[in-house]
Amino acid sequence: MCKSSNMPARDDKGAAMTAPTRPQQDAPTRPAADGGDAVAAAQTARLVAQSRANALGHLLRRSAARHGGKTALIDGDRTFSYADFDRLVDSVAASLQRSGIEPGERVALLSRNCWEFAALAWGCARLGAVLVPMNFMLTGEDVAFQLDDAEVAAFFTGADLAATAAGALARCGLDVKLLVAIRGDQPPAGWTSFDRWLQAAPAGWTAPPVDDDAPVRIMYTSGTESRPKGAVLSSRSLIAEYVSCVVDGGMASDDIDLHTLPLYHCAQLDCFLGPDLMTGATSIVLPGPDPAAVLAAIERYGVTKYFAPPTVWISLLRNPGFDAADLSSLRKGYYGASPMPAEVLRELLRRLPGMDVWNFYGQTEVAPLATILPPHEQVRSAGSAGWPVLNVQTMVVDDEDQPVPAGTVGEVVHRTPQATSGYWRNPEKTAEAFRGGWFHSGDLGVIDDEGKLTIVDRKKDMIKTGGENVASREVEEAIYQHPAVAEVAVFATADDKWVEAVTAAVVIRAGHDTDAAALLAHCRAQLAPFKCPKRIEIVDALPKNPSGKILKRDLRTRFSAS
Repeated sequence: MCKSSNMPARDDKGAAMTAPTRPQQDAPTRPAADGGDAVAAAQTARLVAQSRANALGHLLRRSAARHGGKTALIDGDRTFSYADFDRLVDSVAASLQRSGIEPGERVALLSRNCWEFAALAWGCARLGAVLVPMNFMLTGEDVAFQLDDAEVAAFFTGADLAATAAGALARCGLDVKLLVAIRGDQPPAGWTSFDRWLQAAPAGWTAPPVDDDAPVRIMYTSGTESRPKGAVLSSRSLIAEYVSCVVDGGMASDDIDLHTLPLYHCAQLDCFLGPDLMTGATSIVLPGPDPAAVLAAIERYGVTKYFAPPTVWISLLRNPGFDAADLSSLRKGYYGASPMPAEVLRELLRRLPGMDVWNFYGQTEVAPLATILPPHEQVRSAGSAGWPVLNVQTMVVDDEDQPVPAGTVGEVVHRTPQATSGYWRNPEKTAEAFRGGWFHSGDLGVIDDEGKLTIVDRKKDMIKTGGENVASREVEEAIYQHPAVAEVAVFATADDKWVEAVTAAVVIRAGHDTDAAALLAHCRAQLAPFKCPKRIEIVDALPKNPSGKILKRDLRTRFSAS
């Protein structure tokens, strides 16, 4: 990798090109002097719209103007200042345009975390192309579905994922204009290397106008259905969400943020990288959340801010190098994607006493942050999702979509400018999700007298056993109180007697010894009899996706068949 902080722009022969020395501003235009009133009014309206534009590309322009020489992004031995990164984004946008990609066309990205990922995300936004980030754990068949569904015009992939990408292309019938491989010594046949494809934006190049409400992302949700849905997000949605993150998440320009969860997931991309670029913070990018690498990066860069789901925080706490690592710079810690077990939260606060902690709750369709539990409430309100953020209104409704009283369980719904503008080419699902003028999350929750939200379960994770409802999370919290338990997932399996049996898969801590009978006795001392697991399985590890979420559907399949 190149050690220079300058952009690796090259001409068609691979020769280095000179990049502009300062961010390019969109050139102002003037109304015609001799047009009629209607023409002059139309031109004035366009100029007013141009001056008021607030798309993602404009956000980065402003940050480059304020923080030009400050470090924006570090990936290995590559470092970009804000001015560097802004020029890089111009070059990505101009190279897309040169390759025939037009505003509104979809650009698929299948890659692990890297600086190229960030550059493509903001380069697409600057051009007005629609980024389609893809889960790099998907099969070729799954990738092919998303390529077809989004009708992509360009496909970028990490060289290490080229086999998956090629298999997906073979399955779909698209005539993709542009195929680019990121990194790797030799791109696959038919693909262009990213370094050769990328050229410096021509002198005087200006980005086309991008409406604030124009789609800039299609984020495919994992969902519970056979096929994922594409949530369409605009600059308006994302920037409203960034403001919520910054204001209620305690974010600032002096943050040094470590990004290890996949950038294809909206939590890392839009709760952290986007707000960092908005505020002028510094971002460190790692390919994944390897515990030893995370601890080393915190020490090396003086990281002040880190987000991870509970499973990753648990892996850090269990790493033998945790206590020896110098983590004194870490002032802000965030968790989300799944509930933090109360016992783990207490351990985290005890072992990192200088770190404030926030709980982020939300979903892809609200870009994705909906509520926050702030640091001063972590102990008193452990397990809660907290209060709606600045740009979100939240309530809980019954099956008829009517508000329920405080303390009553119902479905969590939101009103917010952060919300998706709908599911890509799926008007039926869009209408269902937004019925009554509220976005329906699919989560079951309860709001207390203070307005604080607690998530009871996903609708799909509520276990109906012997005619009673059991929240899997409540059972998990009880099992986590056993000192030998490292991780646990509770889910339903089919049962002739109970219809659904409460089932627990448990990972035992290293150096501890226990069995299913002892764990069941522990549960009986903590829970009502009908909530106790009918079955406890000791496992070596729990299946997880790259974002750290436990894949309960895999556990259901595994143990329903045994």
